[in-house]
Amino acid sequence: MWVDHTVWWSLYPLGFLGAEAEALPPGSAPVPRLAGLEPWLDYAIELGCSGIALGPVFASETHGYDTVDHLRVDPRLGTDEDFDKLVVAAHSRGLRLLLDGVFNHVGRGFPQFTQATADPAAARWFRWQDRPDGSRVPETFEGHDLLVALNHAEPAVAEYVARVMGHWLARGADGWRLDAAYAVPHAFWRDVLPQVRAQYPDAWFVGEYIHGDFPQAVREGGLDSVTQYELWKAIWSSLNDRNFFELSWTLDRHNDLLDSFTPLTFVGNHDVTRLATRLTDPRHFGHAVAILLLVGGIPSVYAGDEQAFHGLKEDRVGGDEAIRPTFPAGPGSLAPSGWPAYRLHQRLIGLRRRNPWLVTARARVEHLSNGNLALRSVPADSSHSGLLLLLNIDDEPFRFAGAGRASTVVADAEPGSESGEPLLLPPHSWRVLSDG
Repeated sequence: MWVDHTVWWSLYPLGFLGAEAEALPPGSAPVPRLAGLEPWLDYAIELGCSGIALGPVFASETHGYDTVDHLRVDPRLGTDEDFDKLVVAAHSRGLRLLLDGVFNHVGRGFPQFTQATADPAAARWFRWQDRPDGSRVPETFEGHDLLVALNHAEPAVAEYVARVMGHWLARGADGWRLDAAYAVPHAFWRDVLPQVRAQYPDAWFVGEYIHGDFPQAVREGGLDSVTQYELWKAIWSSLNDRNFFELSWTLDRHNDLLDSFTPLTFVGNHDVTRLATRLTDPRHFGHAVAILLLVGGIPSVYAGDEQAFHGLKEDRVGGDEAIRPTFPAGPGSLAPSGWPAYRLHQRLIGLRRRNPWLVTARARVEHLSNGNLALRSVPADSSHSGLLLLLNIDDEPFRFAGAGRASTVVADAEPGSESGEPLLLPPHSWRVLSDG
């Protein structure tokens, strides 16, 4: 499938394009901000990416996850015609487009919710809780009072979601990220997705899952993939704690997941603290990126991480602002300090694209200690010996004496400064080796 060759560059459009924090007043003219993404498409291609994963672009009340109309582009971003132009601009460059579908909950301005008190049919779109006084209130998403939960047992909701997905796939989208899919019954996706696939068999569907039985979600929900939060956490946590045993354990489970499906992998996204902020030692930034791009999965790079942006997510109103900043009008206005990280991503994404078998590669640990890891990625069919990733996060050089036959350096933390001994790594460095 086409997605096997995709590296996503994901972005949060409302923040990226500097949109207002709240919906425009009724009657306001749309602001054609989506056009502002076009100067960044070539930047994504030069990075090595082949797909753009967009955060919410549909009409909402504030941050995009409180949707009020899934069939209309948010006026803060433009019009449907602006979306069509973005599709043409992306596809003409060979870039796929992934949309963010918020189908677990909606904003309180969603039409059916505003009609719910007077219209029993509209009320059935939502889940309700009875109060002791006889009144009832809508269920909300994880305590967020402005996000009302849809009733996924209501046939009208399933029909609506299938219609929304088909509408945007017909306009050129290539797939859907299903927000908060973990909160939706598997049976709902199992009902909706075959309807959509019947018309759009090449569409790709990835569910947001933070924890749980990922293979079950894929199997029972009919999804193609889920977000690999376990690997995300293990990458930065093992580097911060100097504990590669955590990463090794997680990679064993990751190998098991690959027997069922190909996960969406990442070291950053629009919901978490930036990698450059999360890591306690900036010398280990390249280690994290190398792990992401040398293990199996469909990788995604969150816009700005390739420039080593900093940003702390905070548990408060507006706590996402630092991780969802406004970008300049074009790449030429980015700070000079970020380009070494960009070139690091280019080298590693390029290595991955030259070895397309990495999408389903299995990870085998050949050396393991708290501060040193030799990780071999091999093809699922074991047709050759693969690539060997060496990681050293200690303060002293380390020689990987028992790490196999690999001897040719194909990527290094410091290009052009490779040691005469490929298996001898300087402190706080990484290297990728091949047998020849």
